[in-house]
Amino acid sequence: MADNNDNPLLEDLELPPFSRIDAQHVLPAMQTLLARGRGLVAEVLDAAEEPTWGSVVQPMGEMEDRIGRAWSPIAHLNGVADNPSLREAHHAALPLLSEYATEMGQNEGLYHSYRRIAETKELDSSQQRVLEIALREFRLAGVDLAPANKARFKEISKRLAELQAKFSENVLDATQGWKKHVSDPQQLRGLPESVLALAADTARRESVTGWMLTLEFPSYHPVMTYADDEALRRELYEAYSTRASDQGPNAHTWDNSPIIEEIMGLRHERAELLGFGNYAELSLARKMAPGTTQVMEFLQDLAGRARPVAESELAELEGFAAKQFGRKTLEAWDIAYYSEKLRQAKHEISQEELRPYFPVPKVLGGMFQVVHQLYGLRIEPVDGIDTWNPQVLFFQILDDHGELRGRFYLDLYARPHKRGGAWMDECRVRTRTSRGVQTPVAYLTCNFTPPVGDQPSQLTHDEVTTLFHEFGHGLHHMLTRIDYPSISGINGVAWDAVELPSQFLENWCWEEQALAVISGHVETGHALPTETFARLRDAKNFQSGMQMLRQIEFALFDFRLHMEYDPTRGAQVNALLDEIRAQVAVLIPPKFNRFAHGFSHIFGGGYAAGYYSYKWAEVLSSDAFSKFEENGIFDRNTGLAFLRSILEKGGSRDAMALFVEFRGRQPKIDALLRHSGITQEVAA
Repeated sequence: MADNNDNPLLEDLELPPFSRIDAQHVLPAMQTLLARGRGLVAEVLDAAEEPTWGSVVQPMGEMEDRIGRAWSPIAHLNGVADNPSLREAHHAALPLLSEYATEMGQNEGLYHSYRRIAETKELDSSQQRVLEIALREFRLAGVDLAPANKARFKEISKRLAELQAKFSENVLDATQGWKKHVSDPQQLRGLPESVLALAADTARRESVTGWMLTLEFPSYHPVMTYADDEALRRELYEAYSTRASDQGPNAHTWDNSPIIEEIMGLRHERAELLGFGNYAELSLARKMAPGTTQVMEFLQDLAGRARPVAESELAELEGFAAKQFGRKTLEAWDIAYYSEKLRQAKHEISQEELRPYFPVPKVLGGMFQVVHQLYGLRIEPVDGIDTWNPQVLFFQILDDHGELRGRFYLDLYARPHKRGGAWMDECRVRTRTSRGVQTPVAYLTCNFTPPVGDQPSQLTHDEVTTLFHEFGHGLHHMLTRIDYPSISGINGVAWDAVELPSQFLENWCWEEQALAVISGHVETGHALPTETFARLRDAKNFQSGMQMLRQIEFALFDFRLHMEYDPTRGAQVNALLDEIRAQVAVLIPPKFNRFAHGFSHIFGGGYAAGYYSYKWAEVLSSDAFSKFEENGIFDRNTGLAFLRSILEKGGSRDAMALFVEFRGRQPKIDALLRHSGITQEVAA
């Protein structure tokens, strides 16, 4: 057992001391801090005077932030530097945190104190918002339940925390648990040089000759897109699409089937305990969407608009494959391959052709320049920061007055023991205490192809867009001006509006004026040529109908799964997927496909009954960007208006009110359809 006197997680530091954090520190630190939290509650409730903001809400907020600052590096390391001892410590602490959170949420004394404070007249609008959200969260934690139901609610919450962590862990293990050693170069025909170099580098790390393919995205995606060998594509497709399931090469090894069933049953039970008809209704209690009917209508309307476009796109692809390659039937593992051939035939553009124009140093400098032109911010590297991997970078953001606004870690590259995907997470939240303002700090994590040899990593345009997306989330977190942690940055923001700043920033990746500073050829330094940009822009909406339908398929599956769950029948995952695909999809995957078993967004993350948020927020982000299209994409006044109305306000006001403040009206769907190439006439 680690001595708490030497526990780095208990030191009150500006940044986590990553090199000193060890698995043995995790449990003692969390037990100590949770005990302090319980002691504080007893103190504030025992105080004789009338409860006030200063005597109750402020100290409770500071305690919650202190626990969060200790847990943040533990949760982060679990995602980016997984190892058995850390995983064990992380999982041992999760139920303790869940139990504590439920206990606080069900504390009637605390609840009544917050209610009394909310009725006082001395509060500013942000404090009123903090209390409004806090009182909602008390109710959603079961504060009004009978004692037996409170106990059951606590059990459910604790078990769900464990199950959701196990789901993500299984996906990571299944992804890392499959590799293919290739010694015959003929099998790798069609793969770009950058992919071959990565595969050779992976083989060297594994102490074998030749090439090593994996299910990590920088390896898997290019094989599906470029490999001429159909058998190879099929092999990887089956391994990837059956991860953590009862099918495929590692069937039953990390099977998420029973976990999905248990998660769904517990979520439904929790919703019923709180008086909701189903978990989808409970989920919407924290979202912009007014009800389940409106979400379903929104998704079905979009599906109706996108489907004719998608059907036309698929017919074009099938015709092209038949005519040019004699391919009569397209299988699931053929779609990306022949789509790339068609894209090159129609638009003479490929993601690999673009890589040399997007070396990481140039892209980062360009992205920071875009942000400077929009908001007047300066972003500078900071050396000598303690990180979890030598490739991790660290930056600070200064405004035009020289004020420090935020700092962030940037972890760009895929590697073993790192969870796949891309995400932003909080390291430190802005809050004001007696010691001053705590500067917000973010983790920005991607899984791009790492540098090989002396060359810097070179990104595809899709990867550039991903980087901008995550940086948009980061700016939302870091640029907040709100001093209360529960509503600063992304906190307190309706979940179906939280993607607005991230999707919004992606738009600059498609503007020639912005690409002039984002791009620079790795050898010549020349920006993306105008003629190449024209081809890229022409290809922007290539198969956009099929892509939109795929997102809607995922969103409908997620929402209906949670809305229609019946405990007497179970989750019926595969049957529901089949039904939804029959209604909206133009591509039906093979029977062995187990997409749901790797759907970490809804079973391991925060998007349960909320995946529709990506499309919901895209209406907001497209409409917000249309104001820049009207005024100029680098118009500083419009940029500052977005900064002040959206990025700085956090969750301090209703998301729709903030959007209207910026745009001057309610959002319209027109810009989303136009940006996606799905016009009213086409969709009619």
